[in-house]
Amino acid sequence: MAPLLGSSWSSTWGSLSGYSQVQNAESNSPAADPDLDLKPSLRQILTSKRVRLSATALAVLALFFLAFRNYDRLPSIDYLRGGGVNIGVDAGAGAESKTDGAPAVVPTFEDAQINWSRYAYTQYVTNAAYLCNSVMIFETLFRLKSKADRVMMYPATMMDPAETNPTGEDARLLVKARDVYKVKLVPVSVQSKAGADATWAESFTKLLAFNQTQYDRVLNVDSDATILQPMDELFLLPPSPVAMPRAYWLLPDEKTLSSQLMLVQPSEVEFNRIMRKIESADLSDYDMEIVNQLYADTAMILPHRPYDLLTGEFRGDDHQNYLGTDREEWDPVAVYNEAKYLHFSDWPVPKPWISMTESLREDKQPPCITSGGQEDCSARELWNGFYTDFSQRRSGETVKQRVTAPYTAMSMIKRYV
Repeated sequence: MAPLLGSSWSSTWGSLSGYSQVQNAESNSPAADPDLDLKPSLRQILTSKRVRLSATALAVLALFFLAFRNYDRLPSIDYLRGGGVNIGVDAGAGAESKTDGAPAVVPTFEDAQINWSRYAYTQYVTNAAYLCNSVMIFETLFRLKSKADRVMMYPATMMDPAETNPTGEDARLLVKARDVYKVKLVPVSVQSKAGADATWAESFTKLLAFNQTQYDRVLNVDSDATILQPMDELFLLPPSPVAMPRAYWLLPDEKTLSSQLMLVQPSEVEFNRIMRKIESADLSDYDMEIVNQLYADTAMILPHRPYDLLTGEFRGDDHQNYLGTDREEWDPVAVYNEAKYLHFSDWPVPKPWISMTESLREDKQPPCITSGGQEDCSARELWNGFYTDFSQRRSGETVKQRVTAPYTAMSMIKRYV
């Protein structure tokens, strides 16, 4: 005789739900009535172990799908800038490129809880040209009210750090830095290499930052640059012998550390390592090669956006390496507004203290772009503003008389006025 529908249904759900068919005490009796079999209730089915496990698995799959269905969504500006979140990828290599060193977690801070005398911005000076650049950097930090100390490492032959009556131009600038911009003067012996290219031969002096052990941390910045915003937050990063951004312009082929900006924990151990490496370096090795040989796989990685922007970026037509994605539209004004450190690197355009012919400027300046029937010259105006501002400041104009590059350029971009 075929099994009754009710019995079959109950057995099927029993196998799925983990409940066995409930029988009366005499179910083994030939006289037992199959209609007396108790079928599981809907509540028993829904609360059964197997149904709960199945529902949990489906929920996990649904969450996984929702989490990754928008994997190609653009990263936010805060993410790329390291605005208080863990940057788990190299900011210049796109979302799929992992860094070798530890990523930086850029913190926020409360001033009252920090002893800023334990930190310093440092500059190195090897000649009169770079002395002037360095004073300009410190003037900017002073004007922007950066909180950390300011330290200039300069050739001991230029002036006694206690000089009160300067007679030469170099001494006058040093005294101005000390007395007006509150710079601590540290006389040093310039580190150079015989037979090396004259442009870079003395760049090893930069690495004396590792020997400034009177500070817990120093931020060494190259002086052929403009500081656009204070970078005090970097001093509060987690401990690391050195932290640097990637040379994003070399990505993705090379993951090279950029020594234009170095956050250093000075120590005798690390300084001795540096000096031994310099002694054994090839003639083609300079400061950037030294730090990469020592720290390529161990340095903390700072996001180059916003901490290491090149002026040459405004002349380029492919901005994926800087933006960190091919899905964000290049907006020179937005990029400028978020940047904190702008480095003059524009080959074949010369450094900003070297005269540039008008024909070269016109030939190399960024082009205007036509979009939606309107001409946009913001990249050109900003780029020219960078060089004009540097020249004006270097010529000795006062802060009150000067209009700096941000406002000079911005005033010509009508949509942002």
